[in-house]
This record gives sequence, structure tokens and C-alpha cells, in this order.
Amino acid sequence: MRVLGVDPGLTRCGVGVVEGAPGRPLRMVGVGVVRTPAEAGIGQRLLLVEQGIEGWLDEHRPDLVAVERVFAQHNVRTVMGTAQASAVAMLCATRRGIPVTLHTPSEVKAAVTGSGRADKAQVTAMVQRLLRLDAPPKPADAADALALAICHIWRGGATNRLEAAVNAARSTSRSMPLKAPSTSVKGRLR
Repeated sequence: MRVLGVDPGLTRCGVGVVEGAPGRPLRMVGVGVVRTPAEAGIGQRLLLVEQGIEGWLDEHRPDLVAVERVFAQHNVRTVMGTAQASAVAMLCATRRGIPVTLHTPSEVKAAVTGSGRADKAQVTAMVQRLLRLDAPPKPADAADALALAICHIWRGGATNRLEAAVNAARSTSRSMPLKAPSTSVKGRLR
């Protein structure tokens, strides 16, 4: 499986492609950052993020795109930019028919380091180790994108199977006619 991880951001949007399967060695295919100038207008910046993501999709042809789920922060402006960049990444993938999965930061940290409370340095060190890289990927946005891809390869398959099973059970229960309780008097003692 080839996964494009996206650590969304308006100034720096981390992107990383990893190939692998659960229980098998992982291989980094590519890593980088899509940058936009802070002085540009929001529309121009989002267009640059889109062009960057589209370039990565063209070049690497991933099977799936894993995006960090946006969570509330104290700085609303930062959250808005992150959410907008996240939406652009999801749109680019969906437009091409590539499945998109969202992973929370703590889920990614737990998958890569074993602890959902790991700091950025621990995540970066484990990404370097797991991908057998000579040096840690920089900046942190790039390392986080690789961590997202690793997280999905290791956890995403199980998550996707669980979601499919739940959805199948829901659709089956909706399509089954309701049976009225039996009111038969046959077999009753008199």
C-alpha cells in the first residue's frame, strides 16, 4: 500500500509518501513541504496548497491519503488555516477517487511511538528509525506527514474494516422488515 500523509498547514503543509504493509518493512518514497508566503492572500495560499498536493498526487500515485484531523487550539487563526489546508488535501484526493482517512494527533503518536502523549522529537526519532533514514526528516511538518502515512499503514486497514462492518450492519438492519410480535394462540394451555 502506498499512502500520502498530509500534515495540513497554510504556511507549511507537510507531505510524505510511505509504502508498506502491517508486519512488513516500510519504505519512504518521498517527503517534503508545500510552502505558501504569509503575505499572500488566503485564496492565493489555498491555490498554492492545492497545486502542491496535486503535484504530489501526480508524481506518487498513492492508494490512499491520510490527513491529520484538525483539533481545537487556542489560536483560532491557526486552526482556520489548518482546517482550510486539510479541506484542500481532502478535496484533491476525493476529486481523483482516492480514499481519504483522518487520524488524530494522539492516534498518530500512539501508532508510531507507543504513546499518544509523545512529543515531536520522539515522533521524529521513531519515524527516522522505522523508515531507516540516515537523518531525521525536517522540518517537523515533513516528519509528521510521514508519521501519518505510517499510522495509516499500521492501523488504517483495521479501522477501515471496522467501519465497513459497522456500515454493513447498519444497512442490513435498515433493510430488514420489522416483525410484529406473535399473537398466535396455538399451543396455549386451556
